[in-house]
Amino acid sequence: MKKLFVILGALLFAALPLSACGEEKSELTTLRINEVTHSVFYAPMYLADSLGYFEEEGIKIELTNGGGADKVMTAVLSGEADIGFCGPEAALYVLLGGSADVPTVFGQLTQRDGSFLVSRKEEPDFKWEDLKGKEILAGRKGGVPAMTFEYILKEHDLTPSDYTLNFDVAFNLMTSAFEGGVADYCTMFEPGASEYQAAGKGYIVASVGEAGGVIPYTSYIAKRSWLDSHEDLAKGFLRAMLRAVKYAQNGSPDEIAEKLYAAFPSTSLDSLSTSVKSYQKIDSWPSDMAMTKESFERLQDVIEEAGELPSRGDFDRLVDNRYVKEVYASLK
Repeated sequence: MKKLFVILGALLFAALPLSACGEEKSELTTLRINEVTHSVFYAPMYLADSLGYFEEEGIKIELTNGGGADKVMTAVLSGEADIGFCGPEAALYVLLGGSADVPTVFGQLTQRDGSFLVSRKEEPDFKWEDLKGKEILAGRKGGVPAMTFEYILKEHDLTPSDYTLNFDVAFNLMTSAFEGGVADYCTMFEPGASEYQAAGKGYIVASVGEAGGVIPYTSYIAKRSWLDSHEDLAKGFLRAMLRAVKYAQNGSPDEIAEKLYAAFPSTSLDSLSTSVKSYQKIDSWPSDMAMTKESFERLQDVIEEAGELPSRGDFDRLVDNRYVKEVYASLK
């Protein structure tokens, strides 16, 4: 009988950790994030998940693909998403439209354009001036990808009459349209660009991000009302992201590729590693996720040049760096 009690006690003790684990798992808070597109360009977000950083903050991520910044912002404003992940211009347009519950930028993940220009033919000596007389698929009209592209062309003394930017194709359908014969060039994010080249369908001739310079390209945006009532959750999210950014900046591309594979199961590890190298090379991710006023004004310059900005927005009304500054200081 004594032996039986000992065995039962041991079994009960062994079950306790499993019960505790199950209880801990059920306590995770689901955070609904709508991302503008799915790309290795956003590697830190997927790394924060695969490395367990979100879970350590009591967070479970539920990702949906918006397929464009306008659709991401619609999801945020309607309450279908807690956080939108897209270009800050989407929030700027809402601000200028007079919204009562202003979508607020509370963290910036990328500081350059993440696309690469793909040509139908090999061009080892490509120059931006070579786009004269050509048709390019570069994104949605009014979106930062297309406007950044236009800005680069103007810096190379090309005017809109020198080229054709095709705005008729949805952002997430550009690659398939290009493969189907539309346009002479197409901008693609990784791993799409490397995969396309590896398949012999086209050739990467330039990095748009390298040519365009520093600009607040992709940010985390939430309604002011949501941030006010979920301050600790927002800080936990940023804490996990800042740790993941550091890993993405300094980690081995091959090791990072292995951690990213779950987020890109149809992409080879070689392609993922190549993509990571490309984004590390152009310094895609800022160590401090707080958007600067200087970069925000440059973004407005780009939008203004494209003729898409009726008036300039107020940095302090659109951007709230308090959370990320507090978290960044604590991690340092």
